Amino acid sequence: MALIVQKYGGTSMGSVERIQNVARRVAKWHAAGHQVVVVPSAMSGETNRLLGLAKEISPQPDPRELDMLASTGEQASSSLLAMALMSQGVAARSYTGWQVPVRTDSSFTKARIKSIDDERIRADLDSGRVVIVTGFQGVDEEGNITTLGRGGSDTSAVAVAASLKAHECLIFTDVDGVYTTDPRVVPEARRMTVVSFEEMLELASLGSKVLQIRSVEFAGKYRVPVRVLSSLTDPLVPLEEEMASGTLITFEEDQQMEAAVVSGIAFSRDEAKVTLLAVPDTPGVAYSILGPVAAANIDVDMILQNQSVAGTTDFSFTVNRNDFARTLDLLNSQIGPAVGATEIVSDDKVCKVSIVGIGMRSHVGVASLMFRTLSEEGINIQMISTSEIKTSVIINDKYMELAVRALHKAFGLDQDKSQEEQA
Repeated sequence: MALIVQKYGGTSMGSVERIQNVARRVAKWHAAGHQVVVVPSAMSGETNRLLGLAKEISPQPDPRELDMLASTGEQASSSLLAMALMSQGVAARSYTGWQVPVRTDSSFTKARIKSIDDERIRADLDSGRVVIVTGFQGVDEEGNITTLGRGGSDTSAVAVAASLKAHECLIFTDVDGVYTTDPRVVPEARRMTVVSFEEMLELASLGSKVLQIRSVEFAGKYRVPVRVLSSLTDPLVPLEEEMASGTLITFEEDQQMEAAVVSGIAFSRDEAKVTLLAVPDTPGVAYSILGPVAAANIDVDMILQNQSVAGTTDFSFTVNRNDFARTLDLLNSQIGPAVGATEIVSDDKVCKVSIVGIGMRSHVGVASLMFRTLSEEGINIQMISTSEIKTSVIINDKYMELAVRALHKAFGLDQDKSQEEQA
């Protein structure tokens, strides 16, 4: 008997029929003798509907009240799932985040989990119940309901699994695992059976939408094995078959074969680049530029400072495209004049393409193959960022799909490794 945490996304909970299918799947695990905790998201579209109502009332709703409102979506789906399980003869009980409680800080709409009191959950599990805990939400020290931000149900599920020391955390979603890249861009993309936490963290941070980045950080920190599976398959498929599907996100030392040089290609369309020309090449200039940007709660990604020429340098960085207008306003009104930039050049028609793989640590020439591949396709690289297990480039966004397809082929990701080894 194992303790399993299962998380179901909004698509999986999108209708009464799908909720009943989730209940059948959970009942199957329960009948096999496992203790099961379920963390559901709100029904698909419900959170957007609620936030839309708030915006009709006020263009800038109070964050505390937004959390009060947004948290109701998960409460509804959790109670419906409990009802569906009970209608199938399975004892079940649902809890909101504040009832558990899931303790968070007071950063409304983007709270962080501080601790989880698992006493009530364990008592119900020991009595034979399936326990359902609302994802995405918690409670602060003042008793206010808080939410964890977009994708927070993934984080809730991993946090609950860590607190309970669960055998695995199963993330059921509308895809059947983590792929070498987006199959909508590269039809030859393959589902990976195993990927390391480090690789998944990079893929999530670089644009892969399968898992929310905070959940991967949490899983790696607390060593919670996570498996991504599809909830759109037959809910009554045998457990052994179900556990053999999807993608297991685990620890590098648990991977039995030598890691592939490159495991996946990630990309992000939501990039924008700004450059301050001819700023003084003096100590503190980087902070003079990026300090006010950070103070405005704008995340900076890639940074490039050119070689000094006649005592000046060009300073470039990228931001999310949603922050592009605010960043330009800040640069033009405050930062540019303060640092003496002669001109501010901007481009919101760029994208980021990245190669990721723990095998890059022990192989040379990986970046050069990436650059050669892009060169052969006539794609100019505007910025480069590297780490031990990833290399990212900024390119014109009209070449994004071409770049991803070319790199996917160049690194052999369209080939079935297991078939290669058998041959």
